[in-house]
Amino acid sequence: MKGSTYRRCSCRDPKSGKEFGTSCPKRNSRNHCTYSIRQELPPHEDGSRRSFARGGYTNAKAAQADLDHVRALLGLVEADDPEGIQLVAEMLAEVSGEKLLLPDVEETRRRLKAGQDLVGSLTVAEWLDRWLAGKRIRRSGISRYETDIRVHLKPHIGHRRLDRLRVSHLSEMFTAIADGNAEVLEQNAQRRAAVEELATIPWKGAENRARRKALRAAIDAMPAFRRVTGPATRQHVKATLRASLNDAIGQQIITFNPAAHVEIDPVRKPKALVWTDERVAKWEQTGEKPSPVMVWTPEQTGAFLDFVAEDRLYAMWHLIAFRGLRRGEACGQPWSETNLDRHSLTVTGQLVQDGWEVEASEPKTDSGFRVVALDDDTVGVLKRHRKQQETARAEWGSAWVNTGLVFAQEDGSWLHPGKVTDLFERLVAASGLPPIRLHDLRHGAATLMLAADIDIKIVSDTLGHSDTRITRDIYQSVLPHVGKSAAEATAKLVPLQRKSEEDKARKAAEKAKRAEKAKAKGKKKGKAKKAARKG
Repeated sequence: MKGSTYRRCSCRDPKSGKEFGTSCPKRNSRNHCTYSIRQELPPHEDGSRRSFARGGYTNAKAAQADLDHVRALLGLVEADDPEGIQLVAEMLAEVSGEKLLLPDVEETRRRLKAGQDLVGSLTVAEWLDRWLAGKRIRRSGISRYETDIRVHLKPHIGHRRLDRLRVSHLSEMFTAIADGNAEVLEQNAQRRAAVEELATIPWKGAENRARRKALRAAIDAMPAFRRVTGPATRQHVKATLRASLNDAIGQQIITFNPAAHVEIDPVRKPKALVWTDERVAKWEQTGEKPSPVMVWTPEQTGAFLDFVAEDRLYAMWHLIAFRGLRRGEACGQPWSETNLDRHSLTVTGQLVQDGWEVEASEPKTDSGFRVVALDDDTVGVLKRHRKQQETARAEWGSAWVNTGLVFAQEDGSWLHPGKVTDLFERLVAASGLPPIRLHDLRHGAATLMLAADIDIKIVSDTLGHSDTRITRDIYQSVLPHVGKSAAEATAKLVPLQRKSEEDKARKAAEKAKRAEKAKAKGKKKGKAKKAARKG
């Protein structure tokens, strides 16, 4: 195909305003004109012409080098490969039109063989936007991805070319996030100190009022209190990027996923602890919880259920405490999937929050779809609840909102999961019991089932876990009496000589003690007989 280099002068006639072109009086001066190249490209599919054109070269050698580069790229495709010819032509046309750097010949050869895009100018930010727009998941999941992308990924790596993203870039990003955490903590401490100082300044007196005004202005100028980006959030950011890059590999845009190889701090999930008497005593003294995840003992659970026996949503608290339903599952459980005659309910949906908005959704995983067996007491509680709901429905009349849900507001409309959590926390505080979260009722249900020697597979299925290992890792916080029984049973399996000798000594001491008691008793009887004879 035709191609050439040529000199070009952009000087214009001051009178006419037209370019001089080859008639420029300074054309023969050294370094006056620039060089340009033009290379014919394979025509469009409709037969129309297209070409690669570029100018601004300072000398003929540089222009010729780029022309040779363009021809080398065109030579990558055989004449009997019309699809490849069109791909290379489109790539060169885009590079020419966008004034991009000419791609490396060997890299282009590799991309052709791999079936990847030939122009690697797509940025991480552009790809993340495209990837997010194509996701078809529930709204709350989209919101979480969008937050990761907007707050963390775009600001740190959004400007980088997708095909040139490296593990080192991601390491730098997470280091920057950690540095940002330190800055947030420092700013929070400064603002907290200023607020505490403001609280100590008296209101009366002109000098005090001036100090308060100045300090208030300083506080207003400080950044607001912010949360740090914790290990769990960093792991989620990494997971979001990894998922998006895996899709890019699937679409043959890239061949390597750096997010799969970057190392960050692992998430240490808090262990579930039981509210023992010792922990309750310390909490009463200090107000501090031993762990973010706390579980009531059976006695404490019973005390709470007794305390809330007259609450309108008692049946919900009872169901979560004994059967371990998640908050959203309980809020979204329909009567149509609740068979009290067969002592079971089927979890087929849930109500989830997106910000403060609520939407109905299916369970996140296949294991979330499950049948939960109900005991006689729970069935009785739900039957009473149904009667109360039918009474309320009659009272509301035409204003009743027929959602068909087991647990609803007074008028039958959806319960807001966030408001349910708030209500639970108020009830716990009023009961005087040590604090737990609503989700910790689910922990308690799992612990009770495990303590009752229910098979781990049944416990896992009841909770909707995909693997019994999840159940063991998260929920097996052993109750004190269960742990002691296990310890005693284990100790009896190991015969020890020391224990045998201790048992002999203990038995001998008990025998001697019995003999001494018998002797003392005999003496007492003897004295009684002697006294009787004298009498």
